[in-house]
Amino acid sequence: MTDPEAGTLSGRHIVLGLSGGVACYKAAEFARALIKSGATVQVVMTEAACAFITPVTMQALSARPVVTSQWDARQPNNMAHIELSREADAIVVAPASADFIAQLAQGQAGELLALLCLARPAERVPLLVAPAMNREMWAHPATQRNVARIVADGARLLGPASGDQACGEIGDGRMLEAEELRDELIAHFQPKCLAGRRVLITAGPTFEAIDPVRGITNLSSGKMGFAIARAAAEAGAVVTLVAGPVHLPTPRGVARIDVRSAEQMLAAVLPLARSHDIFVATAAVADWRPAATSEHKIKKDGTGATPALAFVENPDILATVAHLPVAERPWCVGFAAESHDVVRHARDKRLRKGIPLIVANHGPSTFGRDDNALVLVDADGERELPRSDKLRLARALVAEIAARAPRAARTVA
Repeated sequence: MTDPEAGTLSGRHIVLGLSGGVACYKAAEFARALIKSGATVQVVMTEAACAFITPVTMQALSARPVVTSQWDARQPNNMAHIELSREADAIVVAPASADFIAQLAQGQAGELLALLCLARPAERVPLLVAPAMNREMWAHPATQRNVARIVADGARLLGPASGDQACGEIGDGRMLEAEELRDELIAHFQPKCLAGRRVLITAGPTFEAIDPVRGITNLSSGKMGFAIARAAAEAGAVVTLVAGPVHLPTPRGVARIDVRSAEQMLAAVLPLARSHDIFVATAAVADWRPAATSEHKIKKDGTGATPALAFVENPDILATVAHLPVAERPWCVGFAAESHDVVRHARDKRLRKGIPLIVANHGPSTFGRDDNALVLVDADGERELPRSDKLRLARALVAEIAARAPRAARTVA
């Protein structure tokens, strides 16, 4: 399977700073993840960081000599703090200890890493900081004041997470995992074409119960909808994801609501739709549900008789949202997963639902897979998005939606 993040950071040069902390082991994994995504990585370590992981390890992973001193004479002008900061597309400090955050807050520059953060051209070289410390240190008022200060000064905070800590305690202060840090950096560089807009997305199948153990569902994995949620959040949107029964991690920065049936999905979507600017109905909602659900498991009786099942039509979630009063209606995007005559059925569905854009695909060729091919169908015709991994397609689709959807009065500041 092709890595969807391969090449995402091509052409980006990242200065990766390590301050002291046991989380330095994650920095090694993070450096590797950045390079696999196409970035070049220059590692800068504090004296304390060298007590936790060796510069030799970081040099082997980054394929570049590690810099530890502001007096490093390998720079032609002997100004490592200037040269390293000017070459960078971003400076990421991971791990960032409480002491290092305090240095940033106070503008101190006793070591190279703090010095180059202070000397960076802030208008074009962002500073991203991944805290890593004991939960009590993180919660201390001095740390919280320092964090607020560096954020006010322009740094972007990555985390921290909550969980088991090296000291044996549990709580806030863990550094994000390597892949989470990589994804945060990738998101930072994505165009913010949906900044200030609220996006509501449905994803996955629905499950319509026949009895307590059986039901009607479909093969939708939810991967496309979750990819769109991540791409929309990367693009700066405030994203709410209403998910059917799937086993997928929630994209960072996305608010998730889990539902099971079509009726539950409608109940979740309808009140939210009125406060969102864009609605992307990716979910493969069951068209019908059993008219009645058995209280107990329906058992075979040995006679060969089959149970008689009656069905009723499920609510049409997309059409319901699309026909809200104009002042309450988000800009709607539908999905059409068809088994044949994909474009024709998509055209018909767009007109029937009364929406500006339908995204069509061949359902049997994509359910459960990590790649897809899409056709955008609107009033002007069709446009194909060729087969690719679902995250790249999601980013392309989000750009299309941003270009088409008008800015509504409900945009957020």
